[in-house]
Amino acid sequence: FLGNVLYVAAHPDDENTRVISHFVNGVNAHTTYLSLTRGDGGQNLIGSEIEELLGVIRTQELMMARKVDGGNQMFSRANDFGFSKNAEETISIWDNELVKKDVVWAIRKTRPDVIINRFDHRTSGKTHGHHTASAMLTEELFEEAADRSIYPEQLKFVDPWQAKRLFFNVSWFFFGSQDAFNKADKSKYMSFDAGEYYPLLGKSNSEISALSRSNHKCQGFGSTGARGRDMEYLELIKGDLPAGKENIFEGINTSWTRTKGGDEVKVILDQVQKDFDFKAPNKSVPKLIEALSLIEQLEDKFWRDRKTTEIKNVIASCLGLYIDAVTNIHTATTGEKLKIDIEVTKRLEGNAVLHSFKFLPTGFDTLASVVLENNSPYKYSGNFEIPETINNTNSYWLNEKGSLGMYKVDKQEWIGLPETPKQIKVGFMFLIEGKDVYFEKDLSYRFNSPEDGETYRPFEVTPELFVSVDEKVYVFGDEKAKKVRVKIKAGASNQKGQVTLPVTSGWNVSPAFHEFEIKDKLDSREFIFEVTPPVSKSELTINPVVSANGKTYNKQLIEIKYPHIPMQMVLLPSESKFVKLDIQKAGHNIAYIKGAGDEVAQALRQIGYRVTEIEAKEINNENLKQYDAIITGVRAYNTDEDLKFKQDIIFDYVNNGGNFIVQYNTNNRLVVGEKLAPYNLKIGRDRVTVEETPITILQPNHEVLHYPNKITQEDFKGWVQERGLYFANEWAPEFLPILTCNDPGEPAKDGGLLIAKYGKGNYIYTGYSWFRQLPSGVPGAFKLLANLISLGREERP
Repeated sequence: FLGNVLYVAAHPDDENTRVISHFVNGVNAHTTYLSLTRGDGGQNLIGSEIEELLGVIRTQELMMARKVDGGNQMFSRANDFGFSKNAEETISIWDNELVKKDVVWAIRKTRPDVIINRFDHRTSGKTHGHHTASAMLTEELFEEAADRSIYPEQLKFVDPWQAKRLFFNVSWFFFGSQDAFNKADKSKYMSFDAGEYYPLLGKSNSEISALSRSNHKCQGFGSTGARGRDMEYLELIKGDLPAGKENIFEGINTSWTRTKGGDEVKVILDQVQKDFDFKAPNKSVPKLIEALSLIEQLEDKFWRDRKTTEIKNVIASCLGLYIDAVTNIHTATTGEKLKIDIEVTKRLEGNAVLHSFKFLPTGFDTLASVVLENNSPYKYSGNFEIPETINNTNSYWLNEKGSLGMYKVDKQEWIGLPETPKQIKVGFMFLIEGKDVYFEKDLSYRFNSPEDGETYRPFEVTPELFVSVDEKVYVFGDEKAKKVRVKIKAGASNQKGQVTLPVTSGWNVSPAFHEFEIKDKLDSREFIFEVTPPVSKSELTINPVVSANGKTYNKQLIEIKYPHIPMQMVLLPSESKFVKLDIQKAGHNIAYIKGAGDEVAQALRQIGYRVTEIEAKEINNENLKQYDAIITGVRAYNTDEDLKFKQDIIFDYVNNGGNFIVQYNTNNRLVVGEKLAPYNLKIGRDRVTVEETPITILQPNHEVLHYPNKITQEDFKGWVQERGLYFANEWAPEFLPILTCNDPGEPAKDGGLLIAKYGKGNYIYTGYSWFRQLPSGVPGAFKLLANLISLGREERP
């Protein structure tokens, strides 16, 4: 089948996995999902990673989803900077020209016969601006990708390409209800059943789709498989509507005859398919080798490269050919020697010889000339020195600092790739039925896990030294020095040097440096610097520097470990923010009920609170008495089922004088239903995305704006990403709205901070995004949250 589909949306989890799986498994089309962003601006339901690190997780989740449904994955360089209310705002923050280049690149690289948008290009302002922008770009560039004068620098790698049709994957939820969709004009629609059953796979398309979507775990999109008819609809945006309104490839040649020289290939492969023996697939290898020889002579490089790869994989499968290249360590540095073990096993009958193999990129050919006997493994161990020219392993889009709207990637061949190509491989040359057939295998680290058995993880090339600071932000509420812990970890053995903590005038660090010596690889040392702040307010971003081996090192190594994705090692600049501010507080002890994952608790410790992180199931009337305030983490009422059994205890705590602060939750999947607060309180979908939008104070005389810190307009400067999200939109008169704000052109949103007296205490709901502001060291956010905690508290520490 020689047909291609490009499915386009804005984020990981936007894609319709039913449609992707249908075209891959039902139609056999090469189907690619282009997600313009990596989802960095979303929330994380499984851990504390946000922003760039969340983007790494969501990238891997997409790749695992594609392994299930069989699709391919691409990205643009656009950064998910957070929620956007319209496409115009999105495009103003993205570098529109670069994103257009990337969309054209994706079209030219995948050569789709059909492009399908997940979203409607005509709906700016009605949904997430990223969504609409993704559709607007493909609608605009549908013809431009075929124009040689558009981005001609790309033509060194790809050819211009004109897709035949552009569709919008319409669904009832774009109309608000099934009834409204049923009444819609469908004259430009086509439809197909995406609920088909695949006997060879033993699953329906909808079941595969659910398994694929369930890989989006950090967004909470676990799905249950379905059986039966499952209709999908496509609205034609550009091109001609297929007469039958069912087959999107109608009128498009998707056979081997579409490419010059393909006729002969078609004859052979038709015969292979007709004669194929599922119990003895090796019988087809001689004919497949004939087809490979013809495919390698095709003039069209696009089809030549793709189909060569595909048919070689089929040949390997038909022979039961197992090829592996592993090492016994998971990291190494340049200049270090590796022991590489290879294994080649042919498990079905067939004429195959392992002619030679070589360690890449600089290894020499090793002549093997081993006739592969049936089910008899060939094994070899050799040493390989990692060249100095090898780059450190990293998510390539994080190698250089980008902008708010874009990642910086200059290497054209890498743009769009889901992850960085592996650098260390083993190349294998076989003689199969007398023909040279070449395979490459990425080097991996393999070990035996007591729980999981044979386990693979990526092999990484790292710097000799890493450096990290213990905290992302240090808040100085007075002139007292704080101890700053700096950790050095060795990526190679026998490391010796010194570490400094450079600061600007007004800040003082003691000592000036620490000397270190680390003998063993992966060992580490920790050092304490005493940092004294200036008298006046100040903010400073610091970067510790390690000097050794005639080099300087300033990167930290972050490991991301989740069982549903491969382990990720990310190199980012090591930095921390120092903030000197004048802050007072009342109350001492805080209980923090964990939610979906954030770093607010640790940030509060920075200003001297004693914070105990507790689980909802631990709550009882007695143990809450010790706390001056209780704070729920973001989306705690969406994720912690135990909270629905604890509401009466929490309300008693407030009634007896406690402060209970609820950070934002979404308005669906509330585990407590309507009983979120002691009075009527409904969460809406209102959010304010412009972080610098003016704040209006509605209750200027309220205690929360005066005690123990005076809150002024200055305290709302320097906020990051947004003001807040999921503001309340309905509340009882007992609640007082304290602040209001709005995005440009929108009405005021009063539901971001609501305070209600309940008995002797206070119940507080806040949609303002403390989970972004506090870890970023925003001074005003610390002061206002301290005031919320301090309500009704007379004593000072």
